[in-house]
Amino acid sequence: MEKEKRTIGRKILHAGGWQLVKRGAKMLPFGGTLVVVALVGHDIRRKGVVKGVINSGLDALPIIGLAKNGIELVAGDFFPDKEVPVNGKEKK
Repeated sequence: MEKEKRTIGRKILHAGGWQLVKRGAKMLPFGGTLVVVALVGHDIRRKGVVKGVINSGLDALPIIGLAKNGIELVAGDFFPDKEVPVNGKEKK
């Protein structure tokens, strides 16, 4: 069985792909922070001002936000959503 020879083009593509992955991994924590900052308003509407800001602040911190979201996948929200009126009446 013949071994496939790697051409110069394939070697460059492989090295370039690896560089792209490394750069993306370095940028990921800050990319996550930008997403959280963009969604602060939505979080405040769902949870209220104080709980929404605290929740978004914790999510914006790279390591703490990752741990918090991992725990919330299993245990549920640390800061539950505020009660929403149903048909003009408070939900009980």
